Amino acid sequence: MILELPRKTEHLGAVRIHEVQRVYELDSGASKFPTKAKEAVATISNDEIERINQKMAIVVPIKDERLNLLEGVLSGIPHDCQVIIVSNSARSPVDRFQTEKQSIKEFNHFVDDKILLVHQQDPGISKAFRDAGFDSVLESGTVRGGKAEGMLVATLLGKMLGKEYLGFIDADNYIPGAVHEYVEIFAAGFTLAESPYSMVRVSWTHKPKIEDDRLFFPKWGRVSEVTNQCLNRLIESHTGFGTEIIKTGNAGEHALSMALADLLFYASGFAVETYEIVNILEQFGGLLPPTHPEVMSSGVDIFQIETRNPHLHEDKGEGHIDEMLLSSLGAIYNSPICSEKAKNNIASILAGRGLAKEGQEPPSPTKIEPAATLDLPRFVETIRRESQTLSEFGG
Repeated sequence: MILELPRKTEHLGAVRIHEVQRVYELDSGASKFPTKAKEAVATISNDEIERINQKMAIVVPIKDERLNLLEGVLSGIPHDCQVIIVSNSARSPVDRFQTEKQSIKEFNHFVDDKILLVHQQDPGISKAFRDAGFDSVLESGTVRGGKAEGMLVATLLGKMLGKEYLGFIDADNYIPGAVHEYVEIFAAGFTLAESPYSMVRVSWTHKPKIEDDRLFFPKWGRVSEVTNQCLNRLIESHTGFGTEIIKTGNAGEHALSMALADLLFYASGFAVETYEIVNILEQFGGLLPPTHPEVMSSGVDIFQIETRNPHLHEDKGEGHIDEMLLSSLGAIYNSPICSEKAKNNIASILAGRGLAKEGQEPPSPTKIEPAATLDLPRFVETIRRESQTLSEFGG
């Protein structure tokens, strides 16, 4: 892969937020080679990408998606990657989880990928969290049904498998080639990272939709545009300089080094991707007393890399848009690092969209403790013994 080197980097404490990088060539061949613009681009060889892929787990959270979409996503994930599927699909009246399991089994008969499948609300997983004394993910003794909770389950399974990197890809992607590009982008970003604490976030070149019987390619999603603006207002309230550095506030397709994923708090619900950025700034932005001096010394790299493939996904309606927006902005608003000016901006946006009354504060998302605080050996022991849905395919 040949991609642009960041033209600008915003620094806040130990955090380095790199400007969006453009991909020039998806496959640059087997080895590095010079280009005329060699000082402006990075050439990532196939060997370098493969080395990262072998250390990476790709997580696919799924909830009642079409099976053809799931198979398309799986077909786009490079063979060297471990796949972890965390399902929160309905178990009745139709057991959609069992149909997902059967579909994965049939698909894997032909490719023999390494796939780990589990249901998020498996009683054995809930018991594993209880045994490990980790209750921030539980509600009435059972794992909550949110996306962040599923991501945490996947993070712990990735740790169990000894993986160094975790990539997250939504199951409602229509274009397998885009999925493949996401994984290549993850690997390229981790290759460029100067710190073991790193994150790679996908910036979609376009999100196509039908308008007036024509295919239209807008640049930004309706939620992302607002979330990005609010995150940038948050950053500039601390740096004193205007910025538009953040372009990936709601990037469902993103990846983290396990070293970083281990330390982050998650926000429940649709706030999860936005709060990852906020929590990185909270912990490592030099705005609050630091709790991890080793990270402050190494720094945190946040890469944003633009795709060549468009991002075509399931349209889940206006209600989904409103819920995402309220959750995302609530995660920013309720952060201890959110300034009054940034809060006023968020309150004005929500009131203008009819999502909150004038002067009403958006709800604060439920926070989930970092994975590093959990007793992993005990968690794994209980899952291996008690899980009713954990299945391993291939490998």
